[in-house]
Amino acid sequence: MPNIKKACIGLVLFTLLFTLFPTYSANANTSLDSPKNALSGNAPNPYGGTDYYLDATNGKDTNDGKSIDTAWQTLQKANNTTFQPGDRILLKSGESWQNQQLWPKGSGTAGKPIVIDRYGDETLGKPYIATNGKVDNPLQYINGDFVKDKNKVGLTGAVVLRNQQYWEIHNLELSNDDDFNTDINVSAKTKSVVRDGISISINADLLEGNDKIMDYFRISDNYIHNIDGPTDWQKIHYGGIVFQVFGEKSYKSYDEGAYYFQDVRIENNRFYQTELHAIEFAFNWFYDRDASSGEYDETGKFHEGWEQLWVKNRDLYSRDVYIGHNYAEDIGQGAIQLANTKDMIVEYNEVNGYLQRYNAVSCGLYLWAGADTVMQYNEVYGGPYGEYDGTPWDLEFTNFNVTYQYNYSHDNAAGWMAYMGNSSNSIARYNLSVNDNGVIVKNMLSTNYSPTYFLNNVFVYDASKMDWFHDEVFKDTVYFLNNVFYNTSTTTPTKWYRKEGALNKAVFSNNAYYEAGGVQSAQQPADAHAVLADPQFVADPADYKRGNGVANIVDSAANFKVKPTSPLIDTGRYNVHAGQADFFNNHLYYGDNIDIGIQESPIGTKVESPVDTNPIENEQPAPRENLALHQQISANYTHPNKGLEATNLVDGKTTTRWASPDEVTYPIEITINFGKPIAFDEVYLDEYVDSGTDPRILEYELQQYDEATDTWTTFEKQTNGLGTNVSLKDFGHITSSQLRLLIDSVKSDATGTPTLTEIQVYNNNSTENPQQPTTSITSATYDLNPSKQNDPANQVTWDVYLNGDTLSTIRYIGTEGNVLSSLTEGKDYTVNGDTYTLTRSFLTTRAVGKSGLQLEFASGAQLKIDLNIINSTDT
Repeated sequence: MPNIKKACIGLVLFTLLFTLFPTYSANANTSLDSPKNALSGNAPNPYGGTDYYLDATNGKDTNDGKSIDTAWQTLQKANNTTFQPGDRILLKSGESWQNQQLWPKGSGTAGKPIVIDRYGDETLGKPYIATNGKVDNPLQYINGDFVKDKNKVGLTGAVVLRNQQYWEIHNLELSNDDDFNTDINVSAKTKSVVRDGISISINADLLEGNDKIMDYFRISDNYIHNIDGPTDWQKIHYGGIVFQVFGEKSYKSYDEGAYYFQDVRIENNRFYQTELHAIEFAFNWFYDRDASSGEYDETGKFHEGWEQLWVKNRDLYSRDVYIGHNYAEDIGQGAIQLANTKDMIVEYNEVNGYLQRYNAVSCGLYLWAGADTVMQYNEVYGGPYGEYDGTPWDLEFTNFNVTYQYNYSHDNAAGWMAYMGNSSNSIARYNLSVNDNGVIVKNMLSTNYSPTYFLNNVFVYDASKMDWFHDEVFKDTVYFLNNVFYNTSTTTPTKWYRKEGALNKAVFSNNAYYEAGGVQSAQQPADAHAVLADPQFVADPADYKRGNGVANIVDSAANFKVKPTSPLIDTGRYNVHAGQADFFNNHLYYGDNIDIGIQESPIGTKVESPVDTNPIENEQPAPRENLALHQQISANYTHPNKGLEATNLVDGKTTTRWASPDEVTYPIEITINFGKPIAFDEVYLDEYVDSGTDPRILEYELQQYDEATDTWTTFEKQTNGLGTNVSLKDFGHITSSQLRLLIDSVKSDATGTPTLTEIQVYNNNSTENPQQPTTSITSATYDLNPSKQNDPANQVTWDVYLNGDTLSTIRYIGTEGNVLSSLTEGKDYTVNGDTYTLTRSFLTTRAVGKSGLQLEFASGAQLKIDLNIINSTDT
């Protein structure tokens, strides 16, 4: 039964590992199995096959190759040989094979893999294959596109395997560059080059037989360097170690549940100056991005082909993959870029410099279009500044059940985590980020199928050097619980967002917000259980360890443990997504509650089986009634591509959108027919905007329909651009049976057509729709003149109308516009029913000038009251 794959113990381990994403111990045996890898040709062959020797200096291809004295000389001799299960191909230590490629034929079997390794005096160095770019290029740039040759794709490595399985590759030095001193600093359209170190591929069009799953690969202890390539995307992946699957037809033409790799271990390898990547798992289906390759998911969202949802729907994931203890330095694009794979453990890898030459986007270590994967105890540093991506980590498109935990990133100029959305059960917990200035959570392009969780991370940054905490607009729920935000700048408070409304869908609870300058940011998110005091780390955050190596990653993080007197202890909020252990493998949790930050201090009674008795997920306010939901809608222009219809604007989902065609005559008219007159006082519009770009729509207006006169009247007109997450409320109350949006013009430099995700309509004064909390005043004046202190009219008092909400905190906004610490009831203000009054003792200690109050509510809503402190003696 040759097509039945072994069900090794590793599958059981993965099942346990990914159930609710429990902690995967740093001290655990991380092997999927325990193979007797042949790590040196100086030891007897453990697999019982024949050993074949190669000696570039003293060998001869006329020899039989079966002993050291009768070694072959060239790699071509091995390439012409079909090896049998259990055989070994042994290259002499210290020897060099220039301008050659190793592509031996044959496959091993379960328990009897074919091995490539070294023999001889190991002090002479690893056997060196320097292919020097002597591989055929599988691409041609023709008529504005890259055309692939299926007979050449995958054959571009110094070592090549194609449609072969059960192989081990150990202890080699590999390079593939025709000029080590000159990078290919030109576009692939000008000079297309594809080169790899180790290239392992499944060519679906050339695969023979019924076995379409390639099983068992062990790649370890290799040194791979100088893999050259162009500086931009040429529709194919290449790098130090590349696993790829491809075919020249659409993926829909191939079987489901096939064409993938299984049971792979890549460990203890070293990479230096490789393009694009150090390690890559990917598909290269030739037509994965054509117009017909998109699919709908279970929520009804249409996915472009490049998002590769079809990998999940057709079960094309590679699986059971371990990538650990590798070191990558000075990598051209993303160092460890993984895709189309599930059941992965990626741990103890160190990346020292990525995106060093590639003129586009990527991240240091990440998975996309993958599932059921844990990234842990990895260290990434040395990433450059960039507007897009560029971060060490990435929660990417169409990921399912991907967790980043116990990772250490530092000195990455672009920020900490890219967040592309369209993912499910994404979790980032107990990670340490130091000096990852730029954007902490970067580029939310779309939405997610289920909430995303950021828990118990520690962020140490310099706000005077960073861009923002978040640069786009979260479009679905994201939870931030028990994190430490530690700003080392003494001059600049944290810049939490670039766009208004950016954090409206973000829920913050029980986080620590420390500003070294002593002034809280005016943009600080509402957090009813915030900790503002010094976290009391055991060491100075400035003394963090740079490039200390993954072997010492826990020691590096130890500086960010806290003292026994820390205000972070027992002040967090337990959530099941926190897992089972902290960064240091301490149990969760001890005491009255979980701690804030990456350490759980063993203070107090151990809580054996934590239960979330107060789920934060249950605290979100009841949704308001969207009066436009599923109403009749029409547009005078609609893009011809499937999935861009006007009905998407009233489906209640920001995951779908409408778009106009390329050629239109303005205005574009989008009309909602409610079927009867309705009252409304708010219209919500969400323009679909690519990350990092400005809105396309410049001028637009809202119109109401008068049935008596059969005319349209404009009640709102804007000329300064639309954008994402826009609520229009200043027009008062409208009653109409129809609502029309007119798009009058786009910006002169806009690229692409106008496109929107949602039009929503609300009546906030309806008894069926709860209002937001309000106050009776928006501004007040207080006179410090002693003669006014007994004047009953000289006071600051207001009423609060909660409308079902809860007032959690009142903060004072200083004269510099900075939000200070919260006020204390009884000392700073009094409460009588709905009426709040500031005490005179509080007011008389305020500075003269414009200041204010910030009222924060449990729902996340905030209200501000402007204060004007005067002294009439001076005036």
